Amino acid sequence: MSKQSSFRGRGSGRRRPRSRAAAVLSALVAFVVFTFLVTEQFDVLNLGDGPAESASGGAPGEVSVEQAREQLEELRIEDEDDPPGYDRALFPHWDSGVEDNCTTRQVVLERDGEDVESDQNCQPVSGSWSSPYDDEVLTDVQDVDIDHMVALKEAWRSGAHAWTTEERQSFANDLDTTQLWAVSASSNRAKGDADPADWMPPSEAVHCDYAASWIDVKHTWDLTVDPDEEQTLREILEGC
Repeated sequence: MSKQSSFRGRGSGRRRPRSRAAAVLSALVAFVVFTFLVTEQFDVLNLGDGPAESASGGAPGEVSVEQAREQLEELRIEDEDDPPGYDRALFPHWDSGVEDNCTTRQVVLERDGEDVESDQNCQPVSGSWSSPYDDEVLTDVQDVDIDHMVALKEAWRSGAHAWTTEERQSFANDLDTTQLWAVSASSNRAKGDADPADWMPPSEAVHCDYAASWIDVKHTWDLTVDPDEEQTLREILEGC
């Protein structure tokens, strides 16, 4: 009887460490799974879905061709309307105090330039800017324009005439999409308020990025495209 009791005691002694190890392992696995689920839920883990946006928002080239193709299918196609009453002043632009007391224009000059140095008022005093529209390299900030990818008057014709002034101001100072590009003044003025059916940058190397950016801005702001504009954008993306 005592031997049987002794055997059971030894057997229990051998099983107990394995039981504890299993319990510890199970708890560890449960903790890892729980931690993963929580971090996934709250987007703590970076799983490589794409590059994070810079503090100053969307720089040129950040919209993929695939994204643009999907967005193009969702744009409303309508004959272009040109309601009376357009005035550039209806789109208040170059807000002040956007970042570190800089204006929207100054933020884009800093974002898109190389070796930019600014004075105490945030105005660039030196640097260089590569204009993607015509491949010019500019070293005088006075030669640099900030282009609205979708021009203000084009936006007006595409639906912005029905917006509030506050909405038009947000559009004109949009640093979250790729609406604002630092380009040569000459190329910006050659573009005017034209859509891609009427004007594309002289540099063909930027055509895919330009079309993708145009589509992204119109998609984000729920602006329409006219039939010729839509067809041109589709043809450009087919070659990308």
